[in-house]
Amino acid sequence: MTRIPSKAEILQWISDNPTQTAKRDIARAFGVKGAARIDLKRLLREMEDEGALAKRKKTYREPGVLPPVTVLKVTGPDDAGDLLAHPAIWEGEGNPPAILIETRPGDPALGAGDRVLARLTATPESEHPYTAAPIRRIAASARTVLGIFRKGSEGGRILPIDKGETREWGVAPGAEGGARDGELVEGEAAGPKHRMGLPQARITQRLGDPAAPKAVSLIAIHQHGIPDHFPDAVLAEAEAAREPGLEGREDMRDLPLVTIDPEDARDHDDAVAAWPDPDPGNPGGHVLVVAIADVAHYVRPASALDREARKRGNSVYFPDRVVPMLPDHLSGDLCSLHEGVDRPCIALRMRITARGQKIGHGFSRAMMRSAASLSYHEVQAAQDGQPTERTAPLMERVITPLFAAYEALAQARRDRQPLDIDLPERRIVLSDEGRVTSVAFRERLEAHRLIEEFMVLANVAAAETLVEKRTPLLFRVHEEPKPDKLEALREVAEAAGLTLAKGQVLRTEHLNRLLSQAEGTDHDELINLATLRAMTQAYYNAENFGHFGLSLAKYAHFTSPIRRYSDLVVHRGLISAHRWGPDGLSPAEIETLDKTATHISDMERRAMMAERDTTDRYLAAFLSDRIGAEFGGRISGIARFGLFVKLDETGADGLVPIRTLGDEFFHFDAESQTLLGADSGTLITVGQRVTVRLSEAVPISGGLLLELLTLDERDLPRVASRSRGPAPRRKAGAAKARDKAAQRKVKRTRR
Repeated sequence: MTRIPSKAEILQWISDNPTQTAKRDIARAFGVKGAARIDLKRLLREMEDEGALAKRKKTYREPGVLPPVTVLKVTGPDDAGDLLAHPAIWEGEGNPPAILIETRPGDPALGAGDRVLARLTATPESEHPYTAAPIRRIAASARTVLGIFRKGSEGGRILPIDKGETREWGVAPGAEGGARDGELVEGEAAGPKHRMGLPQARITQRLGDPAAPKAVSLIAIHQHGIPDHFPDAVLAEAEAAREPGLEGREDMRDLPLVTIDPEDARDHDDAVAAWPDPDPGNPGGHVLVVAIADVAHYVRPASALDREARKRGNSVYFPDRVVPMLPDHLSGDLCSLHEGVDRPCIALRMRITARGQKIGHGFSRAMMRSAASLSYHEVQAAQDGQPTERTAPLMERVITPLFAAYEALAQARRDRQPLDIDLPERRIVLSDEGRVTSVAFRERLEAHRLIEEFMVLANVAAAETLVEKRTPLLFRVHEEPKPDKLEALREVAEAAGLTLAKGQVLRTEHLNRLLSQAEGTDHDELINLATLRAMTQAYYNAENFGHFGLSLAKYAHFTSPIRRYSDLVVHRGLISAHRWGPDGLSPAEIETLDKTATHISDMERRAMMAERDTTDRYLAAFLSDRIGAEFGGRISGIARFGLFVKLDETGADGLVPIRTLGDEFFHFDAESQTLLGADSGTLITVGQRVTVRLSEAVPISGGLLLELLTLDERDLPRVASRSRGPAPRRKAGAAKARDKAAQRKVKRTRR
């Protein structure tokens, strides 16, 4: 009898042989003949239904995995000048991957909107999952554009809102889709260029008034493809959810658990409590309890709720709204640990020493009742000797023991030396109509740090438990800086007269020593910014590579399952590890854990980009009536086309185009992130203090254009020539670094 391969064997074959994935290829590889082909076909269809395979024409491949040769759509250069593209056809979840195009001498010049047939090479450990070698440019196909419709005598135009897109699109009569003048619309390319030279588009969707209150976040939601409406099946499942009883759960309803959140928080997914450890063997020690909403009880594997939550990956937060991962009936009600209401939770009880070292912990599935829903400010005020009627009765039993435990955890943090970057955060304050009223510094209270330290310790405990019980999980990974990034940081430090240890295994304490050297000096913000730029971006992975920034060997996200899918996976792992019920990790989830990690990491980046774009638009609107005003700031980035400046007052980022830097030619050094004047020798680097004049603010795109007035409190030198000759001589170390950079193969790191 012919043996039918297992699903795992089929997936492995497709992964190892991406060009031989038709049913005929798979049958031949495993010797499947005759009537057995029907069983193979049934198995492949089943894998399609499960989402383990995607079928295109007659070939199969893993969802989200691109074929070795495919058509790409060029999206244009990024801030570093690298040319990026997306696959023209994308059937995976979330946004399509950004692919780095590596052109060779003789390749045609490519720009945004071009389509190219390219050969792909997978680079899973780099910033971009694929690199592409162009084979040939092909005719362009329909592309979409988001912009403002301006009606004309015959049809009209679409003015793009993306600050990276300057080309307008013509709309022929009959292609307006009923759009009115000034409306925000989405269009797609349609037909050849108009005789006036504009590419043509037809309007496919009307999105309303772009100047309407709170429309800014709607633009970002639409532009980044963030789903903001739940399917009916998902809403129906949420509405049908029922709270569990006490059976099989530890009764923690009498514990003094409280939630501590921002004043405007709608959901509360973590509660905390602490008291002195009664064990005489642990003098001065504490018992900590962290209780997290039991979202896994309501969101079961492979349900409609689960599929939608995984698709979204996380909640997305804007100044005026939240796009939640779960419907409000769950996120704002059943899963939220509201005051005085019984709620199911997964609770963690920990014991720590007087110096904050964890000496034991255990998880349980429990039922809790929050004693109070408190805000950071009222908890801080109570601790500072100004309790209110609400907090005064909680001082002795709740607030004082929490801060005593926090003092111990703070000592452990000092001993552990996690990375201590200190850059001010700013908060956009909106009126009820959605207008920006102010941009304020975000306060950092001890109450914030208290919750952070409790949550970090809980996340460590979750990772340790699942590793010990050999249960699959998603780690939160933060790798150490790459050598080239570290060398760039070292150059910045040396230029500021500071030192970063060399020739030893890098630890966070070395970076903290550098940050401490800079503290209180003129170079404080520069060194903090440069250190941040040297860091890799954290991500999720089924394998553990440690968390460099927190200086932790094992770390997983456990404390926010209402807003992060990663935490829900960890909850299911704990349920399986402790055999608490049938709602733990399913075999299908375990098989696809790597893909889940990649997907939710991508969704996290999408959310960050959308949030950043929204902030840019709000800040541009806030500054739009201050054209011509002068501002202080620091250079936050340098590219071939200009330099980016972060303004002190608002934290807004603006561009100083290189064409505005006077009459001389500036050489761009990508390795050291500098611009060097060909005639004057003026060196422009990241972190320098500048004075700029605001020359343009475009709220609809979020773009700010600036004019550079002073550099490190000195006027820019004015020269008459525009020499493109050799750059002035630099110090030997910088020249050597450039030579090394030119010789080695560029390796991208995962962000």
